[in-house]
Amino acid sequence: MTSFKQWDIVLVEYPFSERTGTKKRPVLVVSNEPYHRGRQEVIIAGITSNISRKLVGDTVLENWREARLKYPSLVTGILQTVKNTMIVRVLGAVSHKDMQEIMCNFEGIIKIQK
Repeated sequence: MTSFKQWDIVLVEYPFSERTGTKKRPVLVVSNEPYHRGRQEVIIAGITSNISRKLVGDTVLENWREARLKYPSLVTGILQTVKNTMIVRVLGAVSHKDMQEIMCNFEGIIKIQK
């Protein structure tokens, strides 16, 4: 099995939103090590090169080259759980600056309001 950690960008057999098939796509590992130890799943966020369509919760990656992505990209605010066996390999990792921006944007969409 491929070794990965939180904030890694990995290549997965990513399911289409309609669940009609899969395609190899880069995604961001959002879940942490304690989560990985107890489960066979990984929480991921999608990555797209369609940076002109930035929506609430999305983060444009400033350091996309350093993350070893082929094109300018953004991490979407769409979170999904996939089996860890769907991970093909690690591509890279987001920079500390991008990680902070992603966390801020995710907090804006999943913060529990009272």
